[in-house]
Amino acid sequence: MNISPPSPLPKRPTIGAVLLAAGAGSRLGYKPKSLLELDGVPLIHRQLKALSGAGVEEIVVVLGHYAAMVEAAVRACPVAAEVETVSNPSPDDGQPSSVPLFNEDDVLALMRAFADRSDAASMVVPRVSGSPGNPVIFDAVLRDEWLRGDTNVMGRGWREANLQRVQWMDTESPHFRVDIDTPEDIVQFTQRTGHTLRWPSE
Repeated sequence: MNISPPSPLPKRPTIGAVLLAAGAGSRLGYKPKSLLELDGVPLIHRQLKALSGAGVEEIVVVLGHYAAMVEAAVRACPVAAEVETVSNPSPDDGQPSSVPLFNEDDVLALMRAFADRSDAASMVVPRVSGSPGNPVIFDAVLRDEWLRGDTNVMGRGWREANLQRVQWMDTESPHFRVDIDTPEDIVQFTQRTGHTLRWPSE
């Protein structure tokens, strides 16, 4: 009797994440937004732990302004061993990014949506009440296209020009739409949630 060998399990794609923490925080009074604390925990720690807890294998934090301070915060995080840091020599030329308050469940939902996307979709974007949010997840093929071309058409510009390659993930989670860009945003966050964001020295 011939017994066929078991079929190999499908290879699980490697999931990586890039956290942009290079900005000057000009609208926040020139302070590093990633170091704002919620219940005593820096936002960047919350992001790193959410990504690690969801099973993201490769995590890179991009440093620029306040590189030493942000690097120190990253290394103090419990999952620091899983994190690589790189420096952006021209942080003011890059795409601005807000720090969303996503958690592990949000990351897992985004990863599931990406796994279930249509064959035509290269990017999955969360959408809350009809408005796009962050973070997004995209195929390595798209990364390679960007690296070969004009990086100024990344992000929103690419999405608007390539809607046929975008799949929306409609969700009720408000975490995908939290923007902390100005002191007023910090006040409004407290009014909406009852939680207070504080700078480390406060």
